[in-house]
Amino acid sequence: MENNYILNPNPLVQFLQKEQKDFTKADIIRYVTENEIEMINFRYVGGDGRLKTLNFIISSLEHLDSILTYGERVDGSSLFPYIEAGSSDLYVIPRYRTAFLNPFSQIPAIDILCSYYTKEGKPLESAPEYTLRKAHEEFKKATGMEFQAMGELEYYVISEKEELFETADQRGYHESSPFCKWGDFRCECMRAIAQAGGKIKYGHSEVGNFTIGNTQYEQNEIEFLPVNIEEAADQLVIAKWIMRTLASQYGIDLTFAPKITAGKAGSGLHIHTRLVKDGKNMYIADGKLTDNALKAIAGILDIAGSLTAFGNTNPTSYFRLVPHQEAPTNICWGDRNRSVLVRVPLGWTEGAEKMVSDANPLEKADASFDAGIKQTVEFRCPDGSADLYLLLAGLAVAARHGFEMQDGIQYAKDRYVSVNIFDDAHKATADRLSHLPASCAESAECLEKQRSIYEAHGVFSKNMVDGIIKQLKAFNDRTLRQDIGDDKARLTELVKMYMNAE
Repeated sequence: MENNYILNPNPLVQFLQKEQKDFTKADIIRYVTENEIEMINFRYVGGDGRLKTLNFIISSLEHLDSILTYGERVDGSSLFPYIEAGSSDLYVIPRYRTAFLNPFSQIPAIDILCSYYTKEGKPLESAPEYTLRKAHEEFKKATGMEFQAMGELEYYVISEKEELFETADQRGYHESSPFCKWGDFRCECMRAIAQAGGKIKYGHSEVGNFTIGNTQYEQNEIEFLPVNIEEAADQLVIAKWIMRTLASQYGIDLTFAPKITAGKAGSGLHIHTRLVKDGKNMYIADGKLTDNALKAIAGILDIAGSLTAFGNTNPTSYFRLVPHQEAPTNICWGDRNRSVLVRVPLGWTEGAEKMVSDANPLEKADASFDAGIKQTVEFRCPDGSADLYLLLAGLAVAARHGFEMQDGIQYAKDRYVSVNIFDDAHKATADRLSHLPASCAESAECLEKQRSIYEAHGVFSKNMVDGIIKQLKAFNDRTLRQDIGDDKARLTELVKMYMNAE
């Protein structure tokens, strides 16, 4: 039994000898009492996408049990713009499966993510976390499959310039030290995220690096492993909180902002998806994409414009979605093609079992090796401004919509491209494709037109959609890209405004 958990970095998993998903209230109480934990921190996501905090000093066993059983009251109108002050009292109730040891607190503390409930004891319909849960339940009901996802969390570290071992501008991809300055910081982030329950695939430096005056900007990325979409959202929210907190302790700035300055790589939040049934990846069969994959792709493409309302939520998002910056602008898909909106990356479908034996002659090829589970489909337009719960809920709605489309498979086939659509030689291909919105204003219009798809089956609440449309329109940014043009000073001012917006 012990060997199953010995490599798991989460201290609670190691101590309790069970997976996080199986944690109970009794498990939390046992860990607290046997490890001299003094504090419980409730964490919950507000309307701005950031984690909020409620701290409890544990005064007795009865107090601890009460906290974990009944949660606490909060003011919903101060957390969400679409909740009125007259009916704003909400409960926050801890989800035991999310518990982790706080990596920063000097007082030994357990942190737990919470869900929102109304005065009637029912889940808050418009809560982002509950919206995601509903979206996944409806997807499973319609398809019999689990929707899984993982994110590629790109970010910039902003610090004082170092003169030694400079990396050429926009040439930082997978650099090692001493050319990569913040690799050790990245590894420390990864370790803390993993100890909090995050399932990490890998980390590396990214393309973007440049200097402005005496300030150095270095782009890095932490990529996660596919898990069910509720867990994927939870671990991304926790990861962003950990990374910002650790950066603050280092005395450096860190941003997930989609754009930093003109002509430089912005930071995306690419989302990889996977459909799983009975432990099998339903995207792939016999080394080829299945009809299930094509249907999911069709649904995502069909409502891609409105998905930006959850994945690209402030004006700087649309300064990243421009040609020639490895960010999509056209609604299409392709294999291993980084100019498309939906990409099917390499999936170990051919000769996977032979590569390791070729690189390592002492190893024999494993004929039973099933690499199909590794195949994903990637959605490339979201960025760090995304509301993570609503974005993943939107993708689940989109995939379900693809299964409900009468001509979904053909719809996907008609939007497949195998060329770089940003190349002038393929202008005719690009011209026949639809475009993503170019502003928050256009994104709001797309959501208005397609809102019935999200509101079907009660997944997205009407009040929430109304609130999102209102927020997007309030930016009044329809011509902002043209107005700013090449004015770097104005762009810098805009970026500062949204540097830490989710």
